[in-house]
Amino acid sequence: MSGASAIGAAVRAGERSARAVTEEALAAVEAGDADVHAFLLTLPDEALAQADAIDTSVAQGRDPGPLAGVPVALKDNLCTRGIPTTCGSRILEGWRPPYDATVVEKLRSAGAIALGKTNMDEFAMGSSTENSAFGPTRNPRRGDRVPGGSSGGSAASVAADFTPLGLGSDTGGSIRQPAALCGVVGMKPTYGRVSRYGLVAFASSLDQIGPFAASVEDAALLFDAIAGPDPRDSTSLPGAGPPTAASVGRGVEGVRVGLCPDLIDGCAADVAARVYQAAEALAAAGAKVDEVRVPEFVYGLSAYYLIAPAEASSNLARYDGVRYGLRIDADDAAAMNTATRTAGFGAEVKRRIMLGTYALSAGYYDAYYAQAQRVRTMVVQAFERAYASVDVLLGATAPTTAFALGAKVDDPMAMYMNDVCTIPSNLSGHPSVSVPFGVGDDGLPVGVQVLAPALQEALLFQVAGAVEAAAPA
Repeated sequence: MSGASAIGAAVRAGERSARAVTEEALAAVEAGDADVHAFLLTLPDEALAQADAIDTSVAQGRDPGPLAGVPVALKDNLCTRGIPTTCGSRILEGWRPPYDATVVEKLRSAGAIALGKTNMDEFAMGSSTENSAFGPTRNPRRGDRVPGGSSGGSAASVAADFTPLGLGSDTGGSIRQPAALCGVVGMKPTYGRVSRYGLVAFASSLDQIGPFAASVEDAALLFDAIAGPDPRDSTSLPGAGPPTAASVGRGVEGVRVGLCPDLIDGCAADVAARVYQAAEALAAAGAKVDEVRVPEFVYGLSAYYLIAPAEASSNLARYDGVRYGLRIDADDAAAMNTATRTAGFGAEVKRRIMLGTYALSAGYYDAYYAQAQRVRTMVVQAFERAYASVDVLLGATAPTTAFALGAKVDDPMAMYMNDVCTIPSNLSGHPSVSVPFGVGDDGLPVGVQVLAPALQEALLFQVAGAVEAAAPA
């Protein structure tokens, strides 16, 4: 299947039918997903009906939108009206949202076709898509390796060429880390640039929806389609912002790039080597590359794993067995609530609820949650100082290439360390993107991360495009 921009152009010109593209994507999933398990469900009837409507629009001379006929994989924490939305959890068993997420509406308006809902770590809590109640997803590059997480299903769909595009959510790296491990482009926008209305919450001050794609250009195209203000999301930023897709091929002449050892040190040697190679390529393309130290980043992981569980413990209190989803009957309401949550939540979700509840409890709030918020402010200020001297930062996305299935499931701290390079951008709310840049010693993909100041998505994609252009074959 060709890229999103090529498909959209061909369908809009009447050179390809949206139905044929959709049938090809559904056939690819049918033939290959048994080995990958990227999808929890596909939507053949709905997708083909939408494709036929797009073909009708083209035949009548109407423009269906820039993503006309392009299949998209949706992470299963994005609400879809009348279609199961599980968040990878048993506790939402049987729940069919009565509304669509804003990003789903925007995709439809742009002509894209939702092919199905993808697997994920339960409630987006994980870095390997092994925490799903419905079984793990496998990395299409090598079936015994994880695809990363928590948006592993959407990353795997793009990597396996099931769909040209995917949507995920990124709370601590859940788009960028699986993009790196699967060898695709994954981008986290500025907090508030994409509406979170209809995204089932994990940690509300950190969550952001963003694109997966096989190329930087296609990722920018999808970002442009979903970005913009939304009155239904109180954290949505006003103003649409400039389109970003046109910035991809502009080059980096004169751009100040800060090579950040604090986003490289501690990574595997083969990963670090690729980041330094990317810096050299940017310098050769005309960028001004200097080393920029941001030592405060080392505290990001500790702060994140207090803030995110604290917000999760509050957000997940709504799953009580009364209003929706799973219900385990018991003698009274309290026993029913306990039985439902015990049966419905997996081990990692329970671990984070307990951690978050403890951090927010009387006598511990100031020592843990409030202190973590002060560290968050320190990280934000550190970014500001760094961006006073450079335009973007460059580092690794993940500390290693894709690790083996089962290798870290019994060691939560080892699993959490996968987020060490991505968490700073979530704490600050800034945009960042992972771009494939060659392979490691094991032949598996390495992702290089570009970070930019708030609202600088056009610059982010501009630099990402140059990194992509220089990537080893």
